[in-house]
Amino acid sequence: MSTSAAHRVPPAAPAPVIFDLDGTLVDSEPNYYEAGRRLLAGYGVPDFSWEQHARFIGIGTRETLEILSREFGIDAPLDELLAGKNRTYLELARAHTEVFPEMRAFVERLAAAGHPMAVASGSSRSAIEAVLAGTGLDALLTTVVSAEEVAHGKPEPDVFLEAAHRLGVDPGRCVVLEDAAPGALAAHRAGMRCIAVPYVAATADDPAFASAGLLFKGGQGEFTAQAAYAWLGRPVRSSP
Repeated sequence: MSTSAAHRVPPAAPAPVIFDLDGTLVDSEPNYYEAGRRLLAGYGVPDFSWEQHARFIGIGTRETLEILSREFGIDAPLDELLAGKNRTYLELARAHTEVFPEMRAFVERLAAAGHPMAVASGSSRSAIEAVLAGTGLDALLTTVVSAEEVAHGKPEPDVFLEAAHRLGVDPGRCVVLEDAAPGALAAHRAGMRCIAVPYVAATADDPAFASAGLLFKGGQGEFTAQAAYAWLGRPVRSSP
């Protein structure tokens, strides 16, 4: 055996990548807003605005409805509200959900290179599966975790840790893609690197994004699969 062969370092295994869904892979927020607006209107809350909705981007559906029912004094069981919103959202999502083109390109490039991948979202499992099936992403993203399946939603790390568990990988090797501050914070708490692509431009300076290894402050308009993949391949710096 030659000296060079004896000291050859084996290539690192492809890093596992965990995607948030809404606002990261797909532009589902317009559908979530419209589902919420219709739901609240049915309980006597008119004129629910996009600005009011935007406060909850990155927060799970159940947690969002808990807060809204308190704020608007809605006297209805949470499960009833959740079922109503999910039903309307699924109708809208099946009709049309847009995948961000560069995100689709990134998923395809990761798949070709053998990176383990998962989706970890605050949405219900039925909503996640409907969107993935409707966009064709289900062929490449087969491991799915909903916040409904874990004890705590984002900004707690539960969904990301469960995704790593289902992939059979060390959480510390994982990279998370997120569009919202609660998700970026959850990734940090899970001990995972994060690529942040803020959906709401005004949140780009949120302290939660400061922990991201790569931040596209311009959001999806700035994100490219090539830039993200190049960063993914860089050696991980150990903490001092």
